[in-house]
Amino acid sequence: MRRFAYLTRAVWLLSLISLFTDLASEMLYPVMPLYLQSIGFSVFFIGLLEGVAEAVAGLSKGYFGQWSDRLGRRVPFVQWGYGLSALSKPMLAVLATPAWVLLARTVDRLGKGLRTGARDALLSDETTPADRGKVFGFHRSMDTLGAVFGPLAALAWLAAYPGQFRPLFLWAFVPGVLAVGITLALGERQAVPSGRPVVPFWASFGYWRVASPAYRRVVGALLVFALFNSSDAFLLLLARQRGLSATAVIGCYVLYNLTYVLSAWPLGHLADRLGPRRLLVAGFLVFAGVYGGMALATSGWAVASLFAVYGLYAAATEGVGKAWVSTLCAKADAGAALGTLGGLSSLAALGASSFAGLLWQWQGPGLPFGLAAAAAVGVALYLARVRLSSSLSS
Repeated sequence: MRRFAYLTRAVWLLSLISLFTDLASEMLYPVMPLYLQSIGFSVFFIGLLEGVAEAVAGLSKGYFGQWSDRLGRRVPFVQWGYGLSALSKPMLAVLATPAWVLLARTVDRLGKGLRTGARDALLSDETTPADRGKVFGFHRSMDTLGAVFGPLAALAWLAAYPGQFRPLFLWAFVPGVLAVGITLALGERQAVPSGRPVVPFWASFGYWRVASPAYRRVVGALLVFALFNSSDAFLLLLARQRGLSATAVIGCYVLYNLTYVLSAWPLGHLADRLGPRRLLVAGFLVFAGVYGGMALATSGWAVASLFAVYGLYAAATEGVGKAWVSTLCAKADAGAALGTLGGLSSLAALGASSFAGLLWQWQGPGLPFGLAAAAAVGVALYLARVRLSSSLSS
C-alpha cells in the first residue's frame, strides 16, 4: 500500500465530494443545451449563458482563492461552495425563463468559484513534487467518474420518460446533498496565512503582478487557448445537428467522460515521469485534431469517435495543467495562483462561447471549430519551446 500513500484521507474525501457533485451536475449538463433549444433558445443565447456563468465563476475564483490564502483556511470555502452548487439544481426545475435559468446557472458557478481555489490548494498541500501529478490525476478521475454516472442516469430517465427534462433537475439535488454531507468530514490543515489584504473581486487578479515570470508565461499561454475554447455545449449541439438523437448525444458525452476517467490517473503518472510540459503539448494537439475533425465530420459514427478521443485531451490537460501551475508559485500563494488561473480562464470562456455562438449563427459550426483547432496548435508549439527557470518544473 506504500505505492498509494499519496492517496491520503483528505484526497479521498475531496475526490468523493467531486464525484457526487459532478454526478449531479453532469445529469444536467448534456441535457441543458438540448432542453434550452427545445424551449426556443438560440445557439447564441446558449453560448452567452454558458459564457456568463463561467465568467461569474471566474471572477469569484480569484477573489475567494486569495481570501482563503489570507485566512489560512480552506474547508469553509469548500463547504459553502459545494452547498451553493447543490442548491442550484432544484432551482432549474421551477421556471424555464431566460432570467431564471441564468440565475440558477450563476448560483451554481458562484459555488464553483467559492470552492475551487481552496479545494485545489488543499489537494496541493497533500502532495510532494514526486506525486503531484498522481494526486491531481486521481482527483480528476474520480471527478469525471461522476461525469460518467450522471449522463447514464439521465439516459436511463429519458429512455423511460422521453422528453421529460425538468424532473431531472430535482433528481440531481440528491447526489449534490450527499457531496455537501461529505464536506463535513474534512479537517482543516494548519496553514500559514498570507497576510495580504482581501481586495475587491474585480481586483482579485492582482496576483498576476507579483507572480513569477514562469507562471505568467505558462498561464498566459493557457489563457490564449481559453480565448478560443468555447463551451462543450457546442460539441453537443453539433452532434445533434449531425443527426444524432438526444439519447445518442448523451451517449457520446458518456463516451467522452469514460475515456477521461480511464486515462486521467495514468496520464497523471506519466506527467510525473515525463514532466507536465510534454503532456500539455500532446493534449492540445489532440484537441486540435478533435475540433478540426468535428468541423469536417458529416456522420454520427465519426462524431462519436471524436468524442472518445476528446477525453484524452481533457485527461492530459486539466489536472496536469493545475499540477504544473502549482509548482510555479509559493506554497502560501497556491489558492490565489490556482484561483487566478481558473478565474481568468473562465473570463476568457465568456468571450470564447459568445463569439463561437455568433460565428455559428453567421457561418455555421465549421468556422469556430476550425479557429479553435488552429489556436490549440499555436499554443502547443509555444509551450513546447518556451524557456523556464531551471528551478521550475517543466
